[in-house]
Amino acid sequence: MYWLVRTVTSSIGKKMIMAITGIIFCLFLLVHLVGNLTLYGGKDLFTSYVDHLHSYGPLVTLAELVLLALALTHIFMGAILFYQNVRARPVRYAVKKGAGGRTIASATIPYTGLILLAFIILHLITFRFVDKTKVTDFQIVTNTFAQPWYVAIYVIVVIVVAFHVKHGLWSAFQTLGANHPKYMPVIQGASWIFSLMVGAGFASIPVILSSS
Repeated sequence: MYWLVRTVTSSIGKKMIMAITGIIFCLFLLVHLVGNLTLYGGKDLFTSYVDHLHSYGPLVTLAELVLLALALTHIFMGAILFYQNVRARPVRYAVKKGAGGRTIASATIPYTGLILLAFIILHLITFRFVDKTKVTDFQIVTNTFAQPWYVAIYVIVVIVVAFHVKHGLWSAFQTLGANHPKYMPVIQGASWIFSLMVGAGFASIPVILSSS
């Protein structure tokens, strides 16, 4: 128990927890994207996917609770690390923002995280916490994506997701010890590809559905 407390209270421990939870969420994004892409197959294919998912019953609920716990942990650790960084450097150094490998994605990752949190809440209210006794999941999706304002917000947030994931994914592997000259370029390249795939994949769905 002592090692767990010491890990959670240390800076590197918090970063490792964020890295692990972040990688898990990247895997969830991939699975979620694959499921959402069934919308391209029409109502029957998407309904079949949703029904198959719901057939797992309690397991789906358990998975949602685990994801919620991981999300709260990721947010909490991120908030503590951000606060500690601000306290450790109350006056910003007068250096170039791009120095030391600092990019727009890395500099804005706490803020993109907040945007994602706000959108996840909106997303759950829109698609998850609704009365589905009078409307099907397919109708909810098509009706929502028929609203231009929601499509615009969705696409913008998906771009934010891509930025967040691009930096977060390779940074997570770096935190977990994969910071090697031989492997890191490959990991960074894979993070780029993954972020583009997630961004383009999710963004294409409302754009194509709303135009069809």
